[in-house]
Amino acid sequence: MTIEIKDSEALEKMRIVGALAAQQLEMIEEHIKPGISTGELDRICHAYTIDEQDAIPAPLNYRGFPKSICTSVNHVVCHGIPSDDKVLKNGDIVNVDVTLIKDGYHGDTSKTFVVG
Repeated sequence: MTIEIKDSEALEKMRIVGALAAQQLEMIEEHIKPGISTGELDRICHAYTIDEQDAIPAPLNYRGFPKSICTSVNHVVCHGIPSDDKVLKNGDIVNVDVTLIKDGYHGDTSKTFVVG
C-alpha cells in the first residue's frame, strides 16, 4: 500500500468540503425541535447539499443506505436511518452525521443536539 502525499490544491479541496459539512450542521440546528421527523431533517439536508452546496450526499445509496444523512436518536449509537415515523420529542438527543463529496473529496462530521 502506497501512501499518497497530497499537494496544496488537494489539501484546499479537503478544507472546502470539510467546511461545507460543518456548515450543514450549523444550518440544520434551527430545524431540530419537537415535532419534526428525522425523515424531514434528511430531506432538508439533502436539498441543501445538492442545491446550496453543489455537493453529493455520500451516504445515499452507499452499500444500500437509503438516506442522505444519519440520524441517531437516544439509544441508537450511530448510523441511524432517518424516517418519517421517527418524530423528535422534547428531551430527545439526536446525533446528525453528514458526509459530503465535492471535487472528489469527502467531508464527514457529526454533532449531537438536545431537542427542545
